[in-house]
Amino acid sequence: MNKLLKSLGFIIVLILCCSVIARVASDSETLYEYGEKNPEIAYATQTPAGSPAIAEVPVPSASELPLSPSAEPSTEPEAEPSAIFDLLLAAESEESTHYEDGFFYQPLTEPVIKKITGISYPVSETIAPALANTAVNVVSEKEMSELAVSYDDLCYMQVLYYNFDGEIKTGELICNKGIADDLVEIFYELYQNEYRIESIRLIDEFNGDDTLSMEYNNTSCFNYRVVDGTSSLSKHAFGCAIDINPFYNPYIVFDKTGNGNDHISPEGSEIYVDRSQNFPYKIDENDLCYKLFKEHGFTWGGDWNSCKDYQHFQKVIE
Repeated sequence: MNKLLKSLGFIIVLILCCSVIARVASDSETLYEYGEKNPEIAYATQTPAGSPAIAEVPVPSASELPLSPSAEPSTEPEAEPSAIFDLLLAAESEESTHYEDGFFYQPLTEPVIKKITGISYPVSETIAPALANTAVNVVSEKEMSELAVSYDDLCYMQVLYYNFDGEIKTGELICNKGIADDLVEIFYELYQNEYRIESIRLIDEFNGDDTLSMEYNNTSCFNYRVVDGTSSLSKHAFGCAIDINPFYNPYIVFDKTGNGNDHISPEGSEIYVDRSQNFPYKIDENDLCYKLFKEHGFTWGGDWNSCKDYQHFQKVIE
């Protein structure tokens, strides 16, 4: 028994001595100290063999973050909607109305409301300074209380479409819920027939600037604004109108003096005013887009007399 105790004691002393020698040799660094100095090694999570690596979540760049109240509004649209909003907007919610894969609409979510408020949807003078984004659509408190449309009247829609390069893209629209069924069906038919549309993005990506959106040939729907050159609300303000490939299908107000000083918008689309000419993306009575919208009860701006709005389709809802 005494021999066993002596052996154990010797082993304990030997372990203590080795520990002291090791601390001296390693400059007296404990495991805790080593861990503090090398956290990437000491605290790294190991992926089991054969398991897929976990994708790293990218940190959003400054361009993906909301503008500060002091920042100047952008005069150029983003190249693509930000990745953050793609993730927030793209998923169908429990309240979504699913039509076909890639085609659905749903009530406005909080991220969407935040995105459009002060841009395509008005904000009051009192609230505007508190927004993260620089508001460009600001109205008085009285006007705010008398808005012709509420958030609840609108819905967010996602569709697929073929762009001018024949690539399948995802488009976003905000429209009045009264025409949501019509639009999702029309855009599905256009997609099935590979009808070409250059861009379908929210007008908010263009800072609410309808002229800029048209110059980029962007197809859009809701924008709470007046008719160009008037004080009357546009049907776009109700979410009941949509403009398709607007650069190739311009808006024309005829000069009543007869001097030929017609107003043509967007700038640069003058060559597409003569509708007797043949050119790509022209909307006329033979065009599939025209036929589908007319079948769904829409009025076409190309049929008007005092002006022509070849890009424009609108519908009166109950």
